[in-house]
Amino acid sequence: MHQARTTDPTPAAADGVPDGAGADRAAGVHGSVEELLDLAVGALGGGRREGQRTMALAVADALESGEHLLVQAGTGTGKSLGYLVPAVRHAVTEGERVVVSTATLALQRQVMTRDLPLVTQALAGRLPRPADIALLKGWHNYLCVHKVAGGYPEDDQGALFDVPERPGAADHPAPAADEGERETLGEQVVRLREWAQETDTGDRDDLVPGVADRAWRQVSVTAMECLGQTCPMLEECFPDAARARAREADVVVTNHAMLGIAATGSPNVLPEHDVLVVDEAHELTDRVTAQATAELSVATIEHAARLARRLGGVPTTDLDTAAQHLASVVVPLPEGRFPDGLPEGARLAVAAVRDAARTLLTVLKPDASTKGRAGADGGIKMANAAMLALFETAERMAADPEELRHTVLWCARGEDRRGQVTTRLHAAPLAVDGLVRTQLLAGRTGVLTSATLALGGSFDPVARSLGLGARPEAVTGPTSVPSAASATPAGSGTATAGVGSADVLPGTDRPARSERPDTGRWRGLDVGSPFDYPRQGICYVARRLPTPGREPATDAQLDEIATLVEAAGGRTLGLFTSRRAAQVAAEAMRERLDVPVLLQGDDQLPALVARFAADEPTCLFGTLSLWQGVDVPGPACRLVVIDRIPFPRPDDPVRSARADAVAAGGGNGFMAVSATHAALLLAQGAGRLVRSGEDRGVVAVLDPRLETARYGEFLRRSMPPFWRTTDREVVLAALRRLSASG
Repeated sequence: MHQARTTDPTPAAADGVPDGAGADRAAGVHGSVEELLDLAVGALGGGRREGQRTMALAVADALESGEHLLVQAGTGTGKSLGYLVPAVRHAVTEGERVVVSTATLALQRQVMTRDLPLVTQALAGRLPRPADIALLKGWHNYLCVHKVAGGYPEDDQGALFDVPERPGAADHPAPAADEGERETLGEQVVRLREWAQETDTGDRDDLVPGVADRAWRQVSVTAMECLGQTCPMLEECFPDAARARAREADVVVTNHAMLGIAATGSPNVLPEHDVLVVDEAHELTDRVTAQATAELSVATIEHAARLARRLGGVPTTDLDTAAQHLASVVVPLPEGRFPDGLPEGARLAVAAVRDAARTLLTVLKPDASTKGRAGADGGIKMANAAMLALFETAERMAADPEELRHTVLWCARGEDRRGQVTTRLHAAPLAVDGLVRTQLLAGRTGVLTSATLALGGSFDPVARSLGLGARPEAVTGPTSVPSAASATPAGSGTATAGVGSADVLPGTDRPARSERPDTGRWRGLDVGSPFDYPRQGICYVARRLPTPGREPATDAQLDEIATLVEAAGGRTLGLFTSRRAAQVAAEAMRERLDVPVLLQGDDQLPALVARFAADEPTCLFGTLSLWQGVDVPGPACRLVVIDRIPFPRPDDPVRSARADAVAAGGGNGFMAVSATHAALLLAQGAGRLVRSGEDRGVVAVLDPRLETARYGEFLRRSMPPFWRTTDREVVLAALRRLSASG
């Protein structure tokens, strides 16, 4: 069993040790939490788990003291109940609202539809009242009744290809179907309109089967496109109702995309709250970075101009000219990062787009000529929203170099949804630690948990990325970012307090969180895992193989994969660092072996995972989507193959900029950025092997650097503590025994 260990990096940690009345209160809290946890676990039909108990007590202590808590809870710990029980108790007894955020849709569903209702029901008889819970998502995840009723003009079908997919679109793919049975876009929209007459929530995830993003756009709007208080159907508005419920709830379940919006300039997207629980916390900084990243292309300019002409009735001559000039400037630009800001010609071209968009914003307003015309107000709002997003992006990119010193700018090319090559300019924050610290954690207690938070045996790398306990060599980012995703003014750099204007919490002598000093104190706790990793799994490093190079896969690697898969009798999850490598390996194994080999992209991912789990000889090969979140316990997964250490690409603009910044500050950019990124993915990928107490198998890493390089120990310490070997014959014999045992 993987035992618990704790880290407290704050010098003043001893100040938080209770004595006298404080000790009595702490003991009372512990007794209450333990009793409630036993009730919840019993209702689930389970038994006490020591790691879960340790976690629940630590969360309760953090909620009492106000210090931030980082908890690494391995697979099988039952971490959801480990934080939900003390969180629900605290929310009801102390009157402090708790927001719980998850990274994935699957975990959000589990928490909202199973774990949280179970905890609420189990604890109801032992608390002053039952906890009130609510679910909150982004505006565009809800059906807009006004748009369905004709309050907005119909979308230009051709223009849908010009607009980037909304955040989260990948979580809602069109339903899989056999050839000839797949619904057309029109059929999906018809089904959506029928569903609109039946739904009580308007929540996209309640529509089964789902629809493609292009269809969902026909019945939804973004927060910026919403008419708000002027909407004639406000009383029937689904997203507004969801926010009203959240403002009254004790516990609100949301997602990291919403935290990203709150962190980058719109704190009011979340209700006031005193406690933030972040599950799957290892993904938080990437989600905030994604939310704060802006994109500019000729296609997005043309889309905004088209809406202005069609829905706003205004000429766009200056903007059209600016778009043509920008195209002539950016198409010859090389791909890659601009360390010193945009080249002057490109910056001036972007500034011309900014100025033209600013002028159009002043005239894109409802007037007497639009009154009475169906969908006129909605159309003006859509045009204004697109133009505002364009203006804010262009303004950000055209800023003076001094203002852009915390911004990463780069040029990239790729195919759009019509297969045409487009050139795009991007802007992202150099670091998001300042945003997370000031917009999400300041003034409240943060509980951040994941199976992978202690990298290289330390919580420091993750803590620094969250703005906690910053070291001199850490990259420190801005505390606010201009964001077109926000319908409200940019944040001021401090988080909204969660208890109104009170200086003291009602019924206590404790100061309101908004009045407590934000010391940034945090504690790291690894509660271990109930699994016996050294007995259940082997970590095999193929030291005899050559170091991977530029090619997707070497002949030696393919030979090694074939030998391992054959010994395992199939049952292999292949995790590759590039799409091309996965494809080459899958094609080679299909030719060499007599086992089914599925490749990511052959079908939608949930369908592929289901087929992999249902048929033991089947193998599944893929890229980063498979490294995290795939949960296949049992004999279907006996072997996990990792083709190489998953370092970020050398040309990754944001990570390379962060590494350069660390190095410029006297730190080790490679270890701070590249090795940390690889450690997190290795920990997640290797964690796919053991998902239950009965699982057995091998994680095979086909990159000798894990054993031979100086940074190898840091990476190995980030992975589950399997029994390690470089002996190929020992591993093959173990796989054959497992295969023979069924």
